Amino acid sequence: MSIGTPYKHFAALAGYDVVVIGSGIGGLVTAALLAEHGRLRVLVLERHYTAGGFTHTFRRPGFEWDVGVHYIGKVNEQGSVLRAVFDHLTSGELEWADMGDGYDTIAFGDERYPLPRGKAALRHMLVSRFPAEAQGIDRYFACVEAAVHRSSLFFGEKALPSFLSRAFGPALRYPFLRYARRSTADVISECVGDPRLRGVLTAQWGNYGLTPSQSSFGIHALVADHYFGGAAYPVGGASRIAETIIPKIERHGGAVLTRAEAQSILLEGTRAIGVRMADGREFRAECVVSDAGVAATFGALMPQHVLVELGARWAAPAAPSIAHVCLYLGIRGTAAELGLPKTNLWVYGGYDHDGNFARFREDPASSFPVVFISFPSSKDPDFERRHPGLATVDIITLVPYEWFRPWENGRWQKRGAEYEAFKARLAERLLQTAFREVPSIQGKIHHAELSTPLSTRHFAGHAHGEIYGLAHSPARFDARWLRAKTPVNGLFLCGADICCCGVAGALAGGVLSACAVLGKNLLPEILSRRHVAPDRRKADRPASQGVVVPPQPSRPVASAARLFRASSQAR
Repeated sequence: MSIGTPYKHFAALAGYDVVVIGSGIGGLVTAALLAEHGRLRVLVLERHYTAGGFTHTFRRPGFEWDVGVHYIGKVNEQGSVLRAVFDHLTSGELEWADMGDGYDTIAFGDERYPLPRGKAALRHMLVSRFPAEAQGIDRYFACVEAAVHRSSLFFGEKALPSFLSRAFGPALRYPFLRYARRSTADVISECVGDPRLRGVLTAQWGNYGLTPSQSSFGIHALVADHYFGGAAYPVGGASRIAETIIPKIERHGGAVLTRAEAQSILLEGTRAIGVRMADGREFRAECVVSDAGVAATFGALMPQHVLVELGARWAAPAAPSIAHVCLYLGIRGTAAELGLPKTNLWVYGGYDHDGNFARFREDPASSFPVVFISFPSSKDPDFERRHPGLATVDIITLVPYEWFRPWENGRWQKRGAEYEAFKARLAERLLQTAFREVPSIQGKIHHAELSTPLSTRHFAGHAHGEIYGLAHSPARFDARWLRAKTPVNGLFLCGADICCCGVAGALAGGVLSACAVLGKNLLPEILSRRHVAPDRRKADRPASQGVVVPPQPSRPVASAARLFRASSQAR
């Protein structure tokens, strides 16, 4: 499924105010807000054949799969700031299907821990399973709440002008950094003693890609809080996100180009003035915004002499996040016939996540450290209308990129027999895990296809196949220079690297970047508007297939604080 305008069909070279590199959610949000609130003509350049970044979908005959959106929190909650921003960006055209009372089920062998919607319900479940840890569970919730509450000022500081940041930055950042500078394992170990409970509380570590001893408690708190109220899925599939944002860019004279690979950022003296394409064409603009990630922006797109002047931290800004493999299944039979749940499954062989991943890193034949199973055709009430009689399943595990480095210089789909054999072994093991957890799909598989970190490298341009940009370690949050405005005049960053991972985190990074470019806080204006679009597909959608959350009225607020409390991980 291709969204956007093919680059080869595009003739206009001039007249743009801003060029955005990358059409992930961060790039599209920045572009849409600059177009709407700055009345700017924005050109978005996407190297892939379709726009959307990790929100895009791909198709094979009869089937389609999301590649990065598996559930999103907050958008299903009354008065949600995140939902209000989405409604503004899409003019109310993007609908959300609520996933119901459960969003994740954690499996440790035969032990199952269904995570219910609502903090009170979750606390009740945890206390019923670990009654001796009741006080520790309360301490855990208090730590999560405190960290999330303090995160708003931390992220908001990233959009401040330099003189204000120098004056007030330390005071704004420190309250959140008290939590973010510590590991997830450290904080949770102070709250609870039972190793099984620690394993349950950190079982969503795959949503941010670092095990408890390596990850910042700041990202853990943001992710956990993001889903406390349940989750939803975009009606019509993940590609509807880009499909409904792009018209706002185009209405103001902008464009989103696909198969448009940027080669380098053009400089005039010390100022960014545009982008040179791989075919030699140039697009000039007043400023450039990069959604390619910090590593790619400064490691691949920036002239070498500028890196020498900026220093080592920009040439090698931080460690990349984890890579992944995903087995995409196309199944004969509907989600209802097969009994496929909306709830995601997290499957573990043991409660020690650090130990599990360390063993797996050393031996690819050992047990998977985590297997995440998602059922997009169950979550999307419009799926059966588009693909009658069919269903899809995504099966993911996290892997070190080093395993795939020997083949990184090979061409896509032409990396040789050894690579294909390695993929086949991983795919078969993932498939057997799925059969154990969801036996109804056995004998019904019509299509199976495994993506690897080299797929991510090829399509997204992430050098190490990383799924979450920069690793969410304590050091990443302590890096004060990770902000929208860069040391290069006229060059801005957006997306997950300046905020945090996931759709909501990248969206918040887009809002931050637009605020920095325009030099004003856009959130009050965004939240003062209300967009309600008619449900044109309602007549075609069986009522039993899902509850669609209507667009929410929004209320103006005085600062960006509530958005950044709402912004965290969405897989």
